[in-house]
Amino acid sequence: MSRTYQQSPYREPVRGLPAIAAMWEAERTGPDEDFRMTSEPVALDGDTAVVRVEVTYGEPTRQQYRDLWIIRFAGDGRCRAFEEWPFWPEKSYRPD
Repeated sequence: MSRTYQQSPYREPVRGLPAIAAMWEAERTGPDEDFRMTSEPVALDGDTAVVRVEVTYGEPTRQQYRDLWIIRFAGDGRCRAFEEWPFWPEKSYRPD
């Protein structure tokens, strides 16, 4: 089964664990990157969960965002599809 990771609702999903690992490695500053994350489940329906997440990077904070995750699980309980809906404090939530 191919796993997918979609970084935002309109982006093409990254497919397969090697491609997802490469995407994450390219996105981060390194293995010791300082970040904090809190999460709270919002909904669960069958094999699909929605989670609200808040992430901050750095000390002092140099970047932060809030995120909704849509997670679809395979029969073995592992994630088969992951979709993010990130929102940044300095960005508008609507078109200009």
